[in-house]
Amino acid sequence: MDPSPTREQHLLVVDDDVDILDLVRRYFGAQGFRVSGVADGASMRAALAQGPVDLVLLDLGLPGEDGLDLTRYLRTHWGGPVIIVTGRGESVDRVVGLELGADDYVTKPFDLRELLARIRSVLRRSRSAGTAASADAAPAAADEGMVCFAGFRLDPAARELRTDGGEPVALTAGEYALLQVFLDRPNTVLSRDHLISRLHGRDAGPYDRAVDVQIGRLRRKLEADPARPALIKSVRGAGYLFTARPQRG
Repeated sequence: MDPSPTREQHLLVVDDDVDILDLVRRYFGAQGFRVSGVADGASMRAALAQGPVDLVLLDLGLPGEDGLDLTRYLRTHWGGPVIIVTGRGESVDRVVGLELGADDYVTKPFDLRELLARIRSVLRRSRSAGTAASADAAPAAADEGMVCFAGFRLDPAARELRTDGGEPVALTAGEYALLQVFLDRPNTVLSRDHLISRLHGRDAGPYDRAVDVQIGRLRRKLEADPARPALIKSVRGAGYLFTARPQRG
């Protein structure tokens, strides 16, 4: 069982349903989280500007700006983990939300224990992937622990991916975690179930689509031609094959 948070982590809930806000605030407050609630995009931006937020729970059906537009905004201007929590159960909304960069998608009505498990799973992946090293952090020795593959250089100490030419490649926590799985098992066919288990553990639902969408997003960032992937190949009926030969040093 996952341990409770070792510090008070801040959840920002963006939902105009006051009953949902109250329910989430009480339940997750009892689980050791700090919970803030806002009802629209403008209030969300103001809350993010006021202080650190560890994860955003975002409804889609909001007054004014649509939740998908806000997902796009968060990915462009914030970059932390996002879970869409909404009454829209259509697969197209789920796929679009994940394509825009959400880390997970939970439909209403939801089980609070399942939502808790998914929040902890996303936060674990976010901590593992991390963000770029802070400006005042001590610089690591040049190329220490660097992983080079297929024209890219991954610096695990800084959690940064760059091209050989030095251009940064922005990755979400889920994309970074997926890349790490591939780098750990290159030239090995990995089944979809294996990838889901590595990324989500027992918290994954039976129809979890996040890994499929993350593979598509990762291909668009790494492949010369995402429509004809050469780095992350699909193996029909078996899974995915990462064809690079990483060099570590």
